[in-house]
Amino acid sequence: MRIALYGGSFDPPHIAHQMACLYVLSIGAVDEVWMIPCYQHPFDKRSAPFAHRVAMCRLAGEILGERVRVCTIEEELGGQSYTLRTVRALQERHPEHTFILLIGSDLVQERQRWFGWPELARRIPFFVVGRMGVEGPAAGASVVLPAVSSTAVRAELAAGRSPTELVPRAVLDYIEAHGLYRASAGG
Repeated sequence: MRIALYGGSFDPPHIAHQMACLYVLSIGAVDEVWMIPCYQHPFDKRSAPFAHRVAMCRLAGEILGERVRVCTIEEELGGQSYTLRTVRALQERHPEHTFILLIGSDLVQERQRWFGWPELARRIPFFVVGRMGVEGPAAGASVVLPAVSSTAVRAELAAGRSPTELVPRAVLDYIEAHGLYRASAGG
């Protein structure tokens, strides 16, 4: 199978994440998308607990069916999450699959600064999805996703507002049930 690896903090997953999955599946670029929540951000970025982000990814992917899965390999690997480590491990564990790396155009400019960039570029092709408001080499991507960010979603929630137009309903229900991202919740 041809599988898109879609890594990120997913803190929380939002509609643009879902749209990226739907797009790459719909055009037949891949057979499945594996959402890979970051276990420990290399820049010590504070995130909601991993288990919550995994659960929210499952809820976000559920509407897209069995072709979107959540992969917890970064937790299994432990330590800081680096795309190269993840790709190496998945290629070793699943030699029967062909992988591509699904990223937003906002990451194109910085990917050469990623850990082990030369090896990563040799190991796996990139599939870039445009993001509204992002200029540069990938600005001409075939599809451009709305300018939705997890940072904006968290800010809305911390301010006591409900970003119903930015977050899948099931994810928003989960956030509310667990008190995530509220100013007093600390997550």
